Amino acid sequence: MVDLATLLPDWLRDENMLALIAGAASLAVALMMWNAFLVKDALPGRIKNLEKRRTKLKTNIANQTKQRSKLIVRENIMHRVVKKLQLMRGERAKLIAAKLAKGGWRSKDALVAYLFARISLPALFAILTGTYLFGTGVVDWGFAVKLLVCAAAGLIGFILPDMLVKNRISKRYTAIRKSLPDGLDLLVICTEAGLNLDSGLDRVCREMANSAPELSDELGLTSIEIGFLPDRKMALANLASRVDFQAMQTLANTLVQTEKYGTPLAVALRVLAAEMRDERMMKAEEKAARLPAIMTVPMIIFILPALFIVLIGPAVLKAIDAFAGGG
Repeated sequence: MVDLATLLPDWLRDENMLALIAGAASLAVALMMWNAFLVKDALPGRIKNLEKRRTKLKTNIANQTKQRSKLIVRENIMHRVVKKLQLMRGERAKLIAAKLAKGGWRSKDALVAYLFARISLPALFAILTGTYLFGTGVVDWGFAVKLLVCAAAGLIGFILPDMLVKNRISKRYTAIRKSLPDGLDLLVICTEAGLNLDSGLDRVCREMANSAPELSDELGLTSIEIGFLPDRKMALANLASRVDFQAMQTLANTLVQTEKYGTPLAVALRVLAAEMRDERMMKAEEKAARLPAIMTVPMIIFILPALFIVLIGPAVLKAIDAFAGGG
């Protein structure tokens, strides 16, 4: 009969090694029993967390639905009023839509909100002013003066939407003008890397989405128009009409000429970016040169009187004391 101990390797015949193996086996059995009997099942906790998340999502969805329903009711009121008065028809509505597009508002809802504000704000301002003047009696003015003030408030309500749109357009143009040279440098890099115009505009749009969202928006829309319009000139002309200042019109004309005459696009864009930077530097120097003339009036009004008081004040006080002592 064969002894099993003779079949084992020499290192397993050692008593210490056998004790170590037995201890390891006992530890493994203990861990298995711990996992089987003592460790709590995580499934109920996960189910509870999922229920909490589901309840929270249902609450958020319900709140969003309520807010959306209120917004829909408000929009329906504006749409019904504008549609009833037929304000969306005619060339004037197209001109207003083009003006709003210059400010970055291109949706139909923006046009409806603008038209509704133009007809509702004058009446609202006039009614509120009339209620304050005629209802409270705080101001003791004549009837004609109160009517004139109500008419002025209505006029302010009529002008206010147009002022807000012009302010938005001015700020948007300033931001685009400031970031345009950097966008042209990126477009030069894209064209030198082998991208065509629409792909380069799309890449610049994605790269400048965070640093210059206004320019990114316009270049992205131009890239889309180049993709589906029959002629690139139409897309570039739309860009020049939306962003109506000299630098963007120059850029549109440059892109049209490079396509027409076969001029290298990267060279033309690099020259144009350098010209725009020089123009921006000249405007900054012009503003700096105007500062002394602008500061003259505040210096005369605020600084010189205080300087005269400091210099002449002690002498005047001494003279007053001398006359008072002599008297």
